[in-house]
Amino acid sequence: MSPRPSRRAPLWRALVALAVVAASLFFALTTPARLGLDLRGGTQIVLETRDSPTSRADAAATDRALEVLRQRVDALGVAEPSLARSGERRIVVELPGVQDPRKAVDVIGRTAQLTFHPVLGTAPDGYGSRAAADGAAGARTLPDPDAPGHALRLGPAALTGEDVKDARAVLDTQTGGGWTVALSFRGGGEKSWARVTGEAACAAPGDASRRVAIVLDDRVVSAPAMQRGVPCRTGIQGGSAQVTGGFDAAEARDLAALVKGGALPVPVEVVEQRTVGPTLGAEAIRASAGAAVIGLVCTALFVVAVYRLLGVLATVALALYGLISYAALVALGATLTLPGLAGFVLAVGMAVDANVLVFERTREEYGRSRLAPARRTGPQDLGGPLRKGFGKAWSAVVDSNVTTLLAAGLLFFFATGPVKGFGVTLSVGVAASMVSALVITRVLADWALRRDCVRRRPRLAGVASAGRMRAFLARRGPRLMHHRRIWLGVSAVLLALAVAGIGVRGLQLGVEFTGGRLVEYGTSRPVDVEKARAAVGDAGFPRAVVQKSGDGDVVVRTGAMDDGEQRRIKSALEAHGGAVTVERDERIGPSLGSELRDKALIALGVAVAAQLVYLSVRFRWTFATAAVAAMVQDVLLVVGLFAWLGRPADSVFLAALLTVVGYSVNDTVVVFDRIRETRRPGRAGGPGAGGARMPLASAVDSAILHTVPRTVNTGMGVLFVLAALAVLGGDSLADFSVALLAGVLFGIGSTVLTAAPIAVILEGRRPAPAAPASPALRKDPRDTGAVV
Repeated sequence: MSPRPSRRAPLWRALVALAVVAASLFFALTTPARLGLDLRGGTQIVLETRDSPTSRADAAATDRALEVLRQRVDALGVAEPSLARSGERRIVVELPGVQDPRKAVDVIGRTAQLTFHPVLGTAPDGYGSRAAADGAAGARTLPDPDAPGHALRLGPAALTGEDVKDARAVLDTQTGGGWTVALSFRGGGEKSWARVTGEAACAAPGDASRRVAIVLDDRVVSAPAMQRGVPCRTGIQGGSAQVTGGFDAAEARDLAALVKGGALPVPVEVVEQRTVGPTLGAEAIRASAGAAVIGLVCTALFVVAVYRLLGVLATVALALYGLISYAALVALGATLTLPGLAGFVLAVGMAVDANVLVFERTREEYGRSRLAPARRTGPQDLGGPLRKGFGKAWSAVVDSNVTTLLAAGLLFFFATGPVKGFGVTLSVGVAASMVSALVITRVLADWALRRDCVRRRPRLAGVASAGRMRAFLARRGPRLMHHRRIWLGVSAVLLALAVAGIGVRGLQLGVEFTGGRLVEYGTSRPVDVEKARAAVGDAGFPRAVVQKSGDGDVVVRTGAMDDGEQRRIKSALEAHGGAVTVERDERIGPSLGSELRDKALIALGVAVAAQLVYLSVRFRWTFATAAVAAMVQDVLLVVGLFAWLGRPADSVFLAALLTVVGYSVNDTVVVFDRIRETRRPGRAGGPGAGGARMPLASAVDSAILHTVPRTVNTGMGVLFVLAALAVLGGDSLADFSVALLAGVLFGIGSTVLTAAPIAVILEGRRPAPAAPASPALRKDPRDTGAVV
């Protein structure tokens, strides 16, 4: 009977894997996911508090305004509303299921300054400029709601909304007066109400002075006259009143909500408004889920075909990775948005990267063990190569994932709304992928490769085969860095084309960055885009950007546009598209647009700086500069591509761009990590081995040769997912997928064509000092990585 390997998988790793999977199952089965409004439909309104003559819109005033708004939203009867302060002056209101934002904005955005005034008399409408002529300090003139063309001269306010204790919508069934708002007063408000109504009751019947005006936000909503039964100078006792005004049920409830909620301490302004229909969100979920399934099935088949048994184990680990990521998101209470859903799918595709790195290193270590002078008889020990594979892949896995986490963290800190959710999802996905690959995959592989039936069939296990691509490259031995100036020339030409596209065509910034309005109209029958442009132009917007979306939707992007103009465009499209519905409506204020644009530039700038600092610490400044230069090139290439295609650059495009930043450096770091290992003291050909250090150009060629299989295999996994998203994910994810597809391809190419040549040139001018080999490395020159 053949001896078994002496090393066994530590028990703690299996216990950790079991605990993580069990906890993930618990949260996944017991905690429902929180869907964003772009997936379940509804309206999001971003309000910004403004300074008033008497109050400053600081954080404390915004918090007080938030509480007032919360009472108003609760009174609207919206299921599961969400209100939160964002920064010092912004309040984000989410109203699931609300498809007509006009009513919501009208109710929650009004300052609701409620006042009660004695009526001094009447005047022709337009008399307001002479309001002080009656000699009463604080008097003013406002239009009379009961007599068009006339105005009421009002005395100073006798009560304010602060004196109101409660307000209820009441149906007057006894007198047939319809819907009214019943008010009750608190404290001194009762006495003030009795006094003002008592003074009004002293006026003769029919005299305007017998009325009391109730004013909301400089508009007279009701001016009831005192009934004959109200005693002069005594007034209405009991601290109650009724506001009449021909209200219907909804208007009475809205007014009661405003009055009861109280006045906002500072004015607010709508700076952003988004509305998504439930159909659009449901279609996005179905399309994304379908794309995820197809992409992941293709990825799984590819991984199994290349790595056989190890590929099967990686597929199981990937499925558990999806479970862990989902459970982490629901446990954290994260809101899953459309970009977040795409980030989740993308992270699953990228999770295969760590597995591929480990498997490729395991194959290398197995090949070295077969060349060892002394061989054991019987089944080959596969556990040793696996442990060394994990150990040597450790630094590359950490460095590549940290670079992606840097980009994801920048999305969280600098972005807003759905893009922030994308950053959270991507961060969770990267962390979960490391747990999946370095813990779960290792537990499964340790167990499987110890079986005698597997040890007798190393090729079936996926360990023995070096792969056709690696064998081809080993035979040809390409000297890529010998032609490094040619590769830099190719990169320069591509970069020039991208810059030319930005300069000639210009980049179409989305409404998030420019301000304006974007409306997506769903039509019952297809509309030709030229007819749609003509219809929108006839509606008064000849300069609007009109594009097709999906099967039959029409997307209109304009500058500032009110609701009446939006309905006019809808009517114009109905002549060509039949029944027209609003599937999506986004309105961004110009101040917010410029702020988001500035934040996007800051995020990209900080991303470049953060990558440069991290890579300088992990490598040398020469390698860091080369990696960052390649990353900047990839960003410009993607931006130039979108400029040439005429596609809009919106917040989702920004998310894709920052993901390209992480992925580009990720790919370069894997190659640089192998270069560092190849030239490490104690390696064959290094100073510790008794010979001259390997020339950098040769080390780079060797590193590229050894990492190309990993690059191709990882890239194929990501490309499967992105291609499925691009085809099936709908128009909302098409631009995202195209940007990432281009970024992945550019990132793979820039490592060879840009990063590596620049590193060789810079190191040739500023070479690193040779480091002496350590005694530990001389003992075993092959084993240079820590065992995880």
